[in-house]
Amino acid sequence: MTFFPRVAIHPVPALVIFLVSALVTPMTWAGDEGDNAALLQALPKSKLTLAEGLKQSTKGAEVPISAKFELDDNKQLSLSVYTAEKGLAVDTEHNVLKELAGSPEQTPWTPKAEVFKDIPHVARASGHLTITALAKHSLADIIARAQKEHTGMVFSIVPVVHDGKPVYEVLVADKGKVYEYLYDTTTGAKVASKK
Repeated sequence: MTFFPRVAIHPVPALVIFLVSALVTPMTWAGDEGDNAALLQALPKSKLTLAEGLKQSTKGAEVPISAKFELDDNKQLSLSVYTAEKGLAVDTEHNVLKELAGSPEQTPWTPKAEVFKDIPHVARASGHLTITALAKHSLADIIARAQKEHTGMVFSIVPVVHDGKPVYEVLVADKGKVYEYLYDTTTGAKVASKK
């Protein structure tokens, strides 16, 4: 029986290098490459921007709480906007959480509304509502900032918790690649990107 000596590798230097590089460069978006490529090819077909979709989703008290371009079940381009029908001041238990989704390839955009009843969608939308309600910057504010700071097309904005802090995760399509940026919901400043 042959024994190999244990070699102690200290993970801290590698972690420090990774964290420093994360602060300097954005992460590219990882996902299903086939779907990513198909989505990137479909994005130019949209007749409206993500910001315009948000604006059209705001009616009366109804407020968007996340938005993204995606491929629907038929692999067609769709704009999906989650909304809180009764606004940000009403908690999730007493609100109506729904998705407005439809093809952005024609104007006017005529999305279908689906009120969430299943646990995964209700849970996800509840998190989006909570983070957006506590934020000092709206989705539209952050999209405008991201478009100023980066070339390409902002095609997704989702409120998430990163390192224990609420942030907006923004995806930008640029020259056939997808870049992910995180923005602080309180200050609006860009923070380190995540993997």
